[in-house]
Amino acid sequence: MNIFNAELWDKQEIRLTTLQQNLHFTAYAAACLLAPFLLGHPQFLVGAAVNAALVLAGLNLKTKKILPIVLLPSLGVLARGLIFGPFTVFLVYLMPFIWVGNLILVGAFKKLHLNLKVNKIVTLGIGAAAKAGFLYASALMLSQLQIIPKALTIAMGPIQLSTALVGGALALLIQKRLA
Repeated sequence: MNIFNAELWDKQEIRLTTLQQNLHFTAYAAACLLAPFLLGHPQFLVGAAVNAALVLAGLNLKTKKILPIVLLPSLGVLARGLIFGPFTVFLVYLMPFIWVGNLILVGAFKKLHLNLKVNKIVTLGIGAAAKAGFLYASALMLSQLQIIPKALTIAMGPIQLSTALVGGALALLIQKRLA
């Protein structure tokens, strides 16, 4: 089964009714969009909240409801215009890469844990490292092409790794209580 298989993206750890899925979707979407507005700073706190919502979405939502969750965090940050301060304008160039990075994290939980039955903690480590590695490489390339300032590469590497790990750990604690 490859990662582009619709059956993979419809897997859920907890079988939810349509109403429950809609409630989960609303909660995760609100967290992704509103975290930049309600939390503002530091980036670590916002990133951890967003990554928790991404992991929970990966574990509990089906295909149609995942894409908005992947897109909303960077749209919220851009709308808020605060987290990167004077660098917020450069987020426009990073957004497609952030969306793919978010899909990598969600996809890791779909493929590794829900499909291949890899332990959740191992899945989190692999997914977080893959997301952060992809974002760091993308930011480094954009920086070398002088499209974004070099200072943003740190925000797209080590900080992404730490927020994905912390947010993912929080999501796993929440998921344990939901099960």
